[in-house]
Amino acid sequence: MVASTVAAFLGLGVAFGSGLAAPAFAADPATLSGIILGVGSNETQRIVTWYSSADTAQQVQLAPTSSLVDGAFPASAVTFAASGAANIATSGGFNRHATLTGLKEDTGYSYRVGSDGNWSSAYAFKTQSFEGDYDFLFYGDPQIGSSGNVAKDQAGWVDTVNVSLAANPNAELLVSGGDQVETANTEAQWDAFLAPTQLKSYPWAATIGNHDVGGKAYEQHLYTPNTDRSAAYYSNGTPSSNTSGGDYWYIYKDTLFIDLNSNSYATAQGGGGDAAHLAYVTDVINQHGGEAKWKVLVYHHAIYSPADHAKDADNKIRRVDFSQKFSDLGVDLVLQGHDHSYSRSYLIKNGAKADATEQPGAADVYPGPGGVLYVTANSASGSKYYDITQPDNTGTSGAGNGADPLDAGKYWYNSVQNQEHVRSYVKVEVRNDKLVVQDLRSGTCAAPNAAVELAKSPCAETGQAVGSIVDKVTVHPYHGSGQDIQVNVPNAAPGEFGWTIDGYNGLVDLGTAVDHNGDYFEATGSINPIAVSDSRRSLAPWSISAGVGDFTDGTKTFSGSYLGWTPKVVTAGAGAKAGAAVGSAYDDGGQGLSVSRGLGYADQGHARGTAKLGADLDLKIPGSVDKGNYRTTLTITALSS
Repeated sequence: MVASTVAAFLGLGVAFGSGLAAPAFAADPATLSGIILGVGSNETQRIVTWYSSADTAQQVQLAPTSSLVDGAFPASAVTFAASGAANIATSGGFNRHATLTGLKEDTGYSYRVGSDGNWSSAYAFKTQSFEGDYDFLFYGDPQIGSSGNVAKDQAGWVDTVNVSLAANPNAELLVSGGDQVETANTEAQWDAFLAPTQLKSYPWAATIGNHDVGGKAYEQHLYTPNTDRSAAYYSNGTPSSNTSGGDYWYIYKDTLFIDLNSNSYATAQGGGGDAAHLAYVTDVINQHGGEAKWKVLVYHHAIYSPADHAKDADNKIRRVDFSQKFSDLGVDLVLQGHDHSYSRSYLIKNGAKADATEQPGAADVYPGPGGVLYVTANSASGSKYYDITQPDNTGTSGAGNGADPLDAGKYWYNSVQNQEHVRSYVKVEVRNDKLVVQDLRSGTCAAPNAAVELAKSPCAETGQAVGSIVDKVTVHPYHGSGQDIQVNVPNAAPGEFGWTIDGYNGLVDLGTAVDHNGDYFEATGSINPIAVSDSRRSLAPWSISAGVGDFTDGTKTFSGSYLGWTPKVVTAGAGAKAGAAVGSAYDDGGQGLSVSRGLGYADQGHARGTAKLGADLDLKIPGSVDKGNYRTTLTITALSS
């Protein structure tokens, strides 16, 4: 059994390789360096990338940490073959990467890279539940070397990673805003960027910045999943040149992440420009958007930012090119870097403020269809800060940089702008029915803070401690006119079966499920009451009915017929009468609420007034349904004569 499993893993490891030529064998042992754990295509994968001094056949060896004895890997350890190629001359040596597949949830793993007799040290990481809530951290521009002092930049970067993960040890992804280094092919800067030991244990989701793009070191160090490295996604249109490029995507726990090489923005450069990126985003969302509840885009060049780059001509082009399409495609959140300052936009729809009444710094925002939140992260290392610039008279939509009518000192598009010349990072809490976005201080004016230490930026202590909040906003998604119902189906485990629902904005709470001798799960709850008001002189009859589609979680599904209900009149009035009870298909083999059913009605000649209708829900599904967070929508129809 172990042998066949290993063979399957090896096959997948090769299949997910880069397609580069297989490395030649050499007798000399290799020096292994630059090891980093990267994000994979989904929760069950990770990608390990490293440098090797010799062109030898190498692999990653993986085993559950619990199976190691005194640090020794067991005979059952799985191996994944590595792919790679020679590095460019200024880097020297060779690069390798391997995709780890088949990971199990809630499991601690240990891994090492190399080959028999020449292994690296062992490193550890832990998977968490593959369903439900999670947090990820977003870091703006470490840009190691930007201050002119690599050691000071490294110290600030290491401290931010330490601070952020000490405060959030269960964060599941580390997402890059680009510009890992100042000079694309300077390996001393890459060594400093890779210095935090946590980069070997938490998956890094890389993004290409304008300081990374001018060489191949970015691609050598940071291999990414599902990456399209066609000419269109390189700024010069030439993937074989000494530049990095490519767009990529991955899905993590019901979130579709799409990462773009924003360095390619105009066809005059040689690549496909913004049009190619928009076609890519459209294609990925069309193919995979249905597998996720949230859509998050990441790229380097901030299009709604407050500082030196706010008025850059190329960012104005992206601002016009991107905004309407992102609204049309239902993007929820856009994460950006480049401007070395923090900002959080108002909700933007089609290149304009979605709601003119949204207040600066609002703690809760409610995007209607097409509303998108854009966040720009400040420096995570303290190597460079840009001061906030002033609005002009170029307008308050599209490419304009005019003033906010509600706060003339800010750009029209920004709800919050901040520059304190202290390091920070962004935390995103992904919940069933909301995103919570926070900007958190990871430093103060004091060292390590290279730009301040070297007198490149002033800093006045504000008394704000490390870990304090710069900004916080909760994004509540749009559910339309129906009521969305979500259910979390857990793994079957004696005494621990349940569904949990986040109950904001029409998301109906079905409580905790009960296991009935392994035959079926059952959960109950109530719809949000529906108010009916009728003051017509005709006293004509009316009726309210509703039905649901299938419950889905990506490609997993079960029929809406398993949901039944018992309607009721919550508050009497308007002649309201409750509709008939409908059983679950599990009990009677019928259609349940998969077809529209009467919730309530009133006959001709009823009294005028207002009523509230409700219904108690009863969901019974077979015990064979796969674990997952399932949703459906209750579609409500009103009829009157």
